[in-house]
Amino acid sequence: MTRHYRGGCACGFVRYETTDEPIFQSHCQCRHCQQRSGTGHSSYLVFPRRTDVAISGEAREWRIAGDSGDEKLHAFCPTCGTPVYLTFVAMPELIAVHAASLDDPAQFDPQAVTYTVRGHAWDTLDPSLQKFERMPG
Repeated sequence: MTRHYRGGCACGFVRYETTDEPIFQSHCQCRHCQQRSGTGHSSYLVFPRRTDVAISGEAREWRIAGDSGDEKLHAFCPTCGTPVYLTFVAMPELIAVHAASLDDPAQFDPQAVTYTVRGHAWDTLDPSLQKFERMPG
């Protein structure tokens, strides 16, 4: 049975859908994710083929260099401001969607926590998850 991953922003202007399976699901505690989410981390599902994710509505993007030095493009709704997905300049075939943007957030099944070196004691995540001080190689 093919699973569908559907989601979008809070107002419904930007939507996405794919039947690809995510290749990585994680919480990220880097400083940019903290600032963007307004809490201690952001949560993502990474899909292997950007071309297999149908996106409707025109997201706005802003570019930022991550801790690794690689640039990321963060896409958000120009109407409600919801962060929806991000892409990576060095790996343009990948796309990561924000777990909370899923129509069914229960589809998110995190495997790891990245950038724990930036984590805060008050941001307690599942202790059974694999932890990486930075992005695993």
